[in-house]
Amino acid sequence: MTSARRAPGIAPARLPGDALAANFADLHPRLGDHEALVAADRCYFCHDAPCTIACPTEIDIPMFIRQIQGGDPKSAAKTIFEQNILGGMCARVCPTETLCEEACVRMTAEGDPVEIGRLQRYATDALMAENGHPFSRAPETGKRVAVVGAGPAGLACAHRLALHGHAVTIHEARPRPGGLNEYGIAAYKAAGGFAQAEVDWLLRIGGIEIVEGRLGEDLTLDALAADYDAVFLGIGLAAVNALRAEGEDLSGVQNAVDWIAGLRQASDWAEVPVGRNVVVIGGGMTATDAAIQSAKLGAEQVTLVYRRDRAAMAASDFEVDLAAASGARVLCNARPVRVLGEGRAQSIEFEYTETGPDGLTGTGETFALPADQVMKAIGQTLVAPAGLEIEGGKIRTDAEGRTSRPGVWAGGDCASGGEDLTVTAVAQGRDAAESIHRALGA
Repeated sequence: MTSARRAPGIAPARLPGDALAANFADLHPRLGDHEALVAADRCYFCHDAPCTIACPTEIDIPMFIRQIQGGDPKSAAKTIFEQNILGGMCARVCPTETLCEEACVRMTAEGDPVEIGRLQRYATDALMAENGHPFSRAPETGKRVAVVGAGPAGLACAHRLALHGHAVTIHEARPRPGGLNEYGIAAYKAAGGFAQAEVDWLLRIGGIEIVEGRLGEDLTLDALAADYDAVFLGIGLAAVNALRAEGEDLSGVQNAVDWIAGLRQASDWAEVPVGRNVVVIGGGMTATDAAIQSAKLGAEQVTLVYRRDRAAMAASDFEVDLAAASGARVLCNARPVRVLGEGRAQSIEFEYTETGPDGLTGTGETFALPADQVMKAIGQTLVAPAGLEIEGGKIRTDAEGRTSRPGVWAGGDCASGGEDLTVTAVAQGRDAAESIHRALGA
């Protein structure tokens, strides 16, 4: 009988349970006490702190590392959470290799930065394990704010508004809050149900209610603006770009974001079907996450294909290298032409590309890869609410997150000026909350 490992098509349980558990364990487990002290001792505690400047939420990194060095990780966590209330998740998923750790003077001098991300997790995990919450609400202001979307931007905004004493209602379209932290992050980066645990911990501040509702269906911007004193939009990007290749409608061709969401919500990794020959198209974090997790589920051959060269990939070098180390093959300078198969995908044809004065062009030379599962990770687009100015495909906002409509703010992936990172979304949600608080004059 053919084993699940080598079964044709898309099938579950390609690996035994113990192998899947090992594959989806924490990518960077929490440091032990001694390990944290050794890592903290490497910090120079720079007075100009290039690491802090590189952090979108401007955490005082030398301060929290010094607090760890002094044996007080809970105070270190408070320093982190004052700037980034989702510091626990950001410690797990931030591309620190291109942010704070890349800016670390140890990186410049030795090529080996202080492990800022792992130290941040060490501290935040310690405090989150305590009962209660590190912050207390100000007296009730009587003001009510609607937040649309319970992703990182919405949660950060809601927490900061609640801290100031405002009553917040979060309208969330999905069954669980968390946004991409719950549905879009690779499972090995946020193991053990951490995304939901972090939301539960954040809500301990009080004054925040989460209700079901989808903008454009159950909710309208006009109704929200009429019912609340202010509105914050953290709706993310809902529409997935089309592949625009012949055969895109064949069975086995799917959106990588949807596949990752299904994997994240699975109660058992063995339940998640994956192809024997998987082709992922794209060059960002979603593409690398899909490729890595396909390999971890037991796909026999995983190929990540990107239309430009590696230097143009949005995913960090660390993520691309991790994909290769997980068994995925990375091919650059190729674009899809057509998906081939009878009723279902069986292979996919690509054309080699080159970049010149006229931009990206095809060379005319083609090749084919076997593919019973094709994942599209070529970006998402905004489903824009009516009545707001759009800039570069996103809601136009100013430096404080204010949109073109008075009383409405926005942040995260749906808003202009972001970098499509959890930490950037948190910073935008936090800053918009401060702007809302000033505008309410409470």
